Amino acid sequence: MVGIQIAFREYNAIEGVWGSPWVGFTHFRTFFGSPRFISIVGNTASISLLSMVFGFPTPIILAIFLNEIRNGIFKVSVQVVTAIPHFISTVVMAGLILVFLEPAGLVGRQMHLFGFEAKVSIMGIANYFKYIYAVSDMWQHMGYNSIIYLAALSGINPELYEAAKVDGANLIKKIIHVDLPGIMPVIVILFILNTGELLQVGFEKTYLLQNNLNLPGSEVLQTYVYKVGLLNANYSYSTALGVFNSVVSFAFLVAVNFIVRKYSESSLW
Repeated sequence: MVGIQIAFREYNAIEGVWGSPWVGFTHFRTFFGSPRFISIVGNTASISLLSMVFGFPTPIILAIFLNEIRNGIFKVSVQVVTAIPHFISTVVMAGLILVFLEPAGLVGRQMHLFGFEAKVSIMGIANYFKYIYAVSDMWQHMGYNSIIYLAALSGINPELYEAAKVDGANLIKKIIHVDLPGIMPVIVILFILNTGELLQVGFEKTYLLQNNLNLPGSEVLQTYVYKVGLLNANYSYSTALGVFNSVVSFAFLVAVNFIVRKYSESSLW
């Protein structure tokens, strides 16, 4: 926490943290006035929001689907297959994405079968980057993230299912009136936590998938901080961006928690 003050100083390695001159909010004003401010924050927010849209409901759907499977072997097999991608190295995952989406890759070959020629790599189209990131992130983590919902489903009172069956509820109504209300506290808590990561996009995966063509749509706060802070040795400026990221994330967390607390019984505090 003491190191945060670097964001308000013109840090010099020779003079140290305490000896570096105090410049106040200069670095923040520089970033806010930068022509790249809107694009970088916009890319970060859009990728994160799209990842939430794709990635938040899919573990819930998968958990409910697995909860309805009665064949133990098939259920375990699906759980293993969907959870394995979570443990794949980010470098390997990025490599797979690049291989699949290159013109001579799997996607390019499928397009060729339907009479389309992939003349340009899909990874070179800036507008497609956020969708590629969100869909691949959903596929990679949905199996692992569904575990907590499966645990919540296992804690639902079996008598509720029996009562629903007696009342003549079909599968859809049972899910709507028993499963979802039973795991709603967990869903709300995880939703609040996810909103606190609105400007948190995975640095490694984003950086590995970047190229000169998709950079207008793939440059996010995390990669920008790395390039400015470490590669250009502008530590004060990069620290200021990190503080800005943390403050905005904390503000979203508090705001969403306040709203949810007004309309729900579940909240962080």
